[in-house]
Amino acid sequence: MRDRMERHQIAVYAIVLLLAGLFGSFWPAVGSRMDGAIPPLIGVLLYGMFAQLPFFRLREAWGDRRFMLALLLVNHLLVPVLVWGLAQLLPGDPALLLGVYLVLLAPCIDYVIVFAHLGGGDARLMLLATPLLFVSQMLLLPVYLWLFLGSEAAALIEPGPFLEAFAALILLPCLAALATQWWSRRRPASGEPLLAATAWLPVPLMAAVLFVVVSSQASRIIDSWEMIVLAVPIYIAYMAATPFLARWIAWLFRLSAPGGRTLIFSAGTRNSLVVLPLALALPEPTDSLVAAVIVTQTLVELAGELVYIRWMPKLYSGRHQ
Repeated sequence: MRDRMERHQIAVYAIVLLLAGLFGSFWPAVGSRMDGAIPPLIGVLLYGMFAQLPFFRLREAWGDRRFMLALLLVNHLLVPVLVWGLAQLLPGDPALLLGVYLVLLAPCIDYVIVFAHLGGGDARLMLLATPLLFVSQMLLLPVYLWLFLGSEAAALIEPGPFLEAFAALILLPCLAALATQWWSRRRPASGEPLLAATAWLPVPLMAAVLFVVVSSQASRIIDSWEMIVLAVPIYIAYMAATPFLARWIAWLFRLSAPGGRTLIFSAGTRNSLVVLPLALALPEPTDSLVAAVIVTQTLVELAGELVYIRWMPKLYSGRHQ
């Protein structure tokens, strides 16, 4: 049952997004009142996702050092340069730039595993890499924002609420997931069933989060459409350019066909649901525009992933191409 649910999760998300968009458009007052449900839902969702990440198998992940080095090079050097270049095409509105930078500088650590598998990549390799990606992006994201926005970012971000959101919605679920994994190793009789139960959380909770987020932000997206529509071509250009950057690095590092495709999916897929709580912690009215910019990227990305899944096996066929 769970395997079937995971195999069809893209279709589930697409249906949920359509229903959420209709609900938020026709009943905006009801949708906007769902804001309060977003933080706890995201917190539980991230706990379920983090619980599946092999934090205690980091040494095993470094067994394929070429892939891990290529992954870090693409996501934390080439992608930031590309994002900075694309952002130069946007107007200098700090909130718009902050939203674009927040979402495009953070590599995905959850449903990218499924997308990579469906596109001929190595899901196990992507799974092993996710703790490293998560920790590195949380450390480097403030550095990127400071480099690209400087004092403008400082003016937008109030440290108190921002740090509270990070602690409550990212750090706490991560620590809870680590504790669950540790307990399953120390007390298998009680810990392993609990860890197995968390594997049921991501898909239904992702669907719930997408519905609540899109329903609550639909009116904001409509109200800020003149600004948000400027980000859409940037997101499309990003998804079009990153496969070729990652393909070049995959060829340079002589990665296998599954490893190269996995690298491409990691470069093209972003971490919108992890950075969304940080956007919602911003002061009004900045939070509305930044959150809407991030949600818009999710909508563009899910459509783009369907193209990736069909196209990726043809784009990268092996290390000797």
